[in-house]
Amino acid sequence: MEEFLARLNQPLLKRIISLLPGDEPIYLVGGAIRDALLNRPNYDLDFVTPGNAMKLARQIGNQLGAAYFPLDTHRNVARLMLKPDDPLVVPGGCLARIDFSSFQGMDLVSDLQGRDFTMNALAVEVHNLQTLVDPLNGAADLVSKRLRTCSPLSMLNDPVRILRAVRFSVDLELNIHAETLKHIRQAVGKLPEVSAERLRDELFRILLQAHPSTSLRILDKLNALEHILPEIGVLKNIQQSPPHVMDVWEHTMDSLVRLENLVDVLAAEYDPDKVANLTMGLLALRLGRYREYLMNHFKIALNPDRPHRGLIILAGLYHDAGKLKTQTVDEKGKIRFINHEQIGSKAVEKRGKALKLSNLEIERLVKIVNHHVRPSLLSHTEELPSRKAIYRFFRDTGIAGVDICLLSLADILATYGPTLPQERWSRHLEVVRMMLSAWWEDRTGSIYPRPIINGDELMEALSLSPSPTVGYLLDGIREAQVAGDVHSREEAISLARTLYQEY
Repeated sequence: MEEFLARLNQPLLKRIISLLPGDEPIYLVGGAIRDALLNRPNYDLDFVTPGNAMKLARQIGNQLGAAYFPLDTHRNVARLMLKPDDPLVVPGGCLARIDFSSFQGMDLVSDLQGRDFTMNALAVEVHNLQTLVDPLNGAADLVSKRLRTCSPLSMLNDPVRILRAVRFSVDLELNIHAETLKHIRQAVGKLPEVSAERLRDELFRILLQAHPSTSLRILDKLNALEHILPEIGVLKNIQQSPPHVMDVWEHTMDSLVRLENLVDVLAAEYDPDKVANLTMGLLALRLGRYREYLMNHFKIALNPDRPHRGLIILAGLYHDAGKLKTQTVDEKGKIRFINHEQIGSKAVEKRGKALKLSNLEIERLVKIVNHHVRPSLLSHTEELPSRKAIYRFFRDTGIAGVDICLLSLADILATYGPTLPQERWSRHLEVVRMMLSAWWEDRTGSIYPRPIINGDELMEALSLSPSPTVGYLLDGIREAQVAGDVHSREEAISLARTLYQEY
């Protein structure tokens, strides 16, 4: 119990307890208790009270200087958020949320019995942390590595808990109880009734796991994936010709594993254990210089609620989603998937809209999937890409080109598997290095050259009216600048005249 209390004794919790009134019962419940028992870090705090939780949350928020958000006025639920640089927040700004809610039931026990899993149906009274309230033996389930629902109706009442069950089982290495599996199978058909927003949020929590592919495989076994990402489960048993060594489904799952590893190697602090093999060693040697750039790249989220890592994993999941509808066999028996990237980009756009992602997130997903094969095509020949080719790539993709480069590395590793020739890997790494160098070390010279003539000047010089043709000519001038073929206004006009005649 002393160790348990020590794990709960974090500065933020102590500060909140000091502000809470002492004349009414208030309980810390759920994940903070569970993770303290497991000796795991937890930055989410959930409090319940028989009183007015929203009023209490506002009072505490005012004293903490925290932002206040009413989450559910009917159920009396509110959330507080502290600024990442607040001294009460753990280093790195990891605090997720502080929630206050009124009892969802007659008393504390009925509130706990209405929760999802027994390991989350735990509570301590904030002014008496030594007494653990555990009406469903959740602590014993944790010791036994068992995931068990609080009620036979838990899944039917809230089918999104299916995703939570899978995530917890993978994250905490728990065995899902047989009765809970039965309840999941009974409720899986009700997943379409879950709101898109809640489904999206639970899905991204899975995508942000250390091993999302494991959870996705379990969801598929439970027949849940077809209700969440229907374009993915259908990729099973779609065969591919060499150099592919797996069908489309297995290739997709392996691509996710490779992508997870790549991000861990390149977008995190250097860890020698992660580059202990030749393949990862070459990766770190060639691209390690961009570690800080990549770490900053992943810090820039297109939506504050969804880290960028989850988005690129989702893109990786859909990169070959177009292969179901594009599979053909040529006269030599080779299996082809012509334009699968275009079909896949439409699929991920449709799914992004269904999940209520933001327009920026959907745009990024579409670009990644639509252009994911381009780095591999550029590295498939003996010649390295020209400056024009790199310019065109980033002209079409922008910052999404960085994500595409990372995905292409995972894609080629999953394509060849153990048959990957070292020279093929080395050549692809060099192409990606050239691209990242252009983006981060020579963007002005390689991608966005200084304009030497603008649209109005070009229209005047060539007696043109405003039209898309002007944009085409300006792009041709920029491409020639990057290639070193145009250096002056006169040369730009001369080139534009030639391009216009050929247009």
